[in-house]
Amino acid sequence: MSDPSDPNQNTPAGAGHPRGHGQGSGQGVLLDLPALRRAIPHPPDPFGRFGPYGGRYVPEVLMAALDELTAAFEEAMADPSFNAELDELRRAYAGRPTPLTPARRLSKELGLTVWLKREDLLHTGAHKLNNSLGQHLLTKRMGKPRVIAETGAGQHGVATATAAALLGQDCVVYMGEEDTRRQHLNVVRMRLLGTEVRPVATGTATLKDAINEALRDWVESVGHTHYAIGSVVGPHPFPLMVREFQRVIGEEARAQLLDAAGRLPDLAVACVGGGSNAAGLFAPFVDDATVRLVGVEAGGRGPGPGDNGAPLNFGQAGVLHGARSYLLQDPDGQVLPTHSVSAGLDYPGVGPEHALWKDDGRVTYTEAGDRAALDGFQLLARTEGILPALEPAHAIGWLAAAARAGTVTPGSLVVLNLSGRGDKDVETVASILGMDAEENAEGGRHDG
Repeated sequence: MSDPSDPNQNTPAGAGHPRGHGQGSGQGVLLDLPALRRAIPHPPDPFGRFGPYGGRYVPEVLMAALDELTAAFEEAMADPSFNAELDELRRAYAGRPTPLTPARRLSKELGLTVWLKREDLLHTGAHKLNNSLGQHLLTKRMGKPRVIAETGAGQHGVATATAAALLGQDCVVYMGEEDTRRQHLNVVRMRLLGTEVRPVATGTATLKDAINEALRDWVESVGHTHYAIGSVVGPHPFPLMVREFQRVIGEEARAQLLDAAGRLPDLAVACVGGGSNAAGLFAPFVDDATVRLVGVEAGGRGPGPGDNGAPLNFGQAGVLHGARSYLLQDPDGQVLPTHSVSAGLDYPGVGPEHALWKDDGRVTYTEAGDRAALDGFQLLARTEGILPALEPAHAIGWLAAAARAGTVTPGSLVVLNLSGRGDKDVETVASILGMDAEENAEGGRHDG
């Protein structure tokens, strides 16, 4: 799969990456990376399909807007001024590059060498801002004053509200009522940033239903509104566009690990809901045949209908939200309800490129249940002093179980994408674990 014409393939350790200070520093790796631009690798076909997946299954009224967006995206990616503005916002506003941190105590406990890609340290606390900055700059380029979005865990909603405030755009975010209860802190954050949050009570009142309402809004307001989808889902060009705006995760991690360890990882692992953080990590490694890629879906309560958010493990091919991919559906093709302890992973579908990677065998997709995610949350907190979001806690929980079972080779060099921080999930975790936050705070309080 390797393309020998790609100048970024098999970069020697430290080559072309000035001001690297990871080797021997013991403080993680933070490289000031040059803005390399090239033809977009692994594009879909002209119809927006990744193999048999993807495409556009949308009302005719949206086709012109999707054509406009596709043209604007292609022109922007070829425009040095757009890329320079995006790079400057990433660096000076969002806080890129994010560090690659050695997880020493976790590594010792698991018998691995684990490095954490710290997207939790990005402004707003998750990887979602990478995509929002790109899409909101495109919105400005297209001359549209209004942005709408959907959100589950609230992190994409917060990133959307943040970018809209930064660029002076009107903003509405749709969020399932169930998720507004689970992620009340993020609802408050969005409103403080000047965004209107519209709760959605239909269906299961979660992410799927928020997307449905956002699409309805877009149909009615397409002339002056851009719909900023938050993951690698939806009709073309969204899966490609979001992947490319998130690609910075894997590009940085690849260069940082080459600088710190002198080689590529044996394993790269990320959680998968819609799949944006995983696509961002995996895309720069897909041509590196020696790097094993593992995506971890939400196993929830188990494999039964309505008990999980794992379409790549328990679903079949079908069409949802404008694209063909794997989804959770009943024998009549009706979309099933989902469940996950994490609000960001309870989506019944997944990005079409993930479906292709599954069929091709390039990425292994597994699942971790609610209990494993809680174990992962506690494990990282105990060993590294980091509270992860419940979404990447699934990847941590899977990695810990796989290391103990021997299905990950002892001593393996692992990059794990820590896609978000756990502030938003503390009350959920405390409630499930039977903790009283106030009593524990009192018990742990001391003078001096």
